Amino acid sequence: MIDRRFITYFDWGLLGLTFLLAVLGLLTLYSAVTSSTAAPQKILYFKQMIWYCTGFGIIFFSLFFNYRLLDRWAPVIYVACVCLLIYVLMFGKYVMGARRWIEVGPVSIQPSELAKIAVIIILARYYSRLANTGGLNLRELFTPFILAVIPFILIVKQPDLGTAVIVLLIAGSMTVFVKIERRSLLCIITSCATAVPLVWFFLKEYQKRRILTFLNPDRDPLGAGYHIIQSKIAIGSGMISGKGFLQGTQNALAFLPEQHTDFIFSVLAEEWGFVGSFILLCLFLILIIWGLNIAYRCREPFGTILAVGATAMIFWQVFINIAMTMGLMPIVGVTLPFISYGGSSVLTTLICVALLMNISMRRFPGE
Repeated sequence: MIDRRFITYFDWGLLGLTFLLAVLGLLTLYSAVTSSTAAPQKILYFKQMIWYCTGFGIIFFSLFFNYRLLDRWAPVIYVACVCLLIYVLMFGKYVMGARRWIEVGPVSIQPSELAKIAVIIILARYYSRLANTGGLNLRELFTPFILAVIPFILIVKQPDLGTAVIVLLIAGSMTVFVKIERRSLLCIITSCATAVPLVWFFLKEYQKRRILTFLNPDRDPLGAGYHIIQSKIAIGSGMISGKGFLQGTQNALAFLPEQHTDFIFSVLAEEWGFVGSFILLCLFLILIIWGLNIAYRCREPFGTILAVGATAMIFWQVFINIAMTMGLMPIVGVTLPFISYGGSSVLTTLICVALLMNISMRRFPGE
């Protein structure tokens, strides 16, 4: 149960910031799914509201449980998520050339989203026991490498390169935070630099086209380059103050692809312009700084590393999605936290917020 001291430490600021981002996301999604001439799907808006209610319910009920229990249950959570990833490859719902969803009655769950949380928890457990001032060596890094690579490979097989990359970036961020021995770090950097060219041969054809399109969108303006060209047109046409709510022409005329998921930032930028985009980026920046501050104030390794992992997940998704819509990175299918449509994505993001709030409330050992 929650006693008075936890109510005193309750992070109202983080809750308010989360609610503000959720409202902004719902407004943008409403525009994306209702103002388009291409079969408006208002049902997606109401589904998103249900997912948000579920997510905020998770935040509320999670406050009654000590986050330190996750240290004990981390292996079980990790194995369960790996099993779900294997299951989805065998029996998952096949949509647009990928098996990423498991149908549970009327609801579709994306296990790869939950896998990000599992990796954060299992690595926080591992690193909290090994972290030292001298840094981790290659032998100590072997286990976390395997723990991150297993879900990475299973997610790539779906295929879902964007989420798989996020898993590696989360693991990398947590590893850098706990510190790597200098010699080991140089060895890792050299190995990665050597392996990068070899990755090309393992990519699927559509993934290669995305990279080539990123380097030169005009090589196929009506094909592979169409998405990014239309996205940049939408962002640029918003100018300073935007065209106004529900007034975005790129969205309304259905020029924007996947305007309710991957390219929803383009919808927001067209309607609210530079000012609206800047405000959104500021809100995300405050959220990330808030999460890192919670990690800094926590007085035990597991909570600190867990908070870093949760914050890293939000940061990398924001960075990659916005860079992707602006043509600064290849299109890899990463959603924008709080803004893009997607039940599993919303729940995963709000679970991260729940972890941060729980750590903030119980940041002192023994509480």
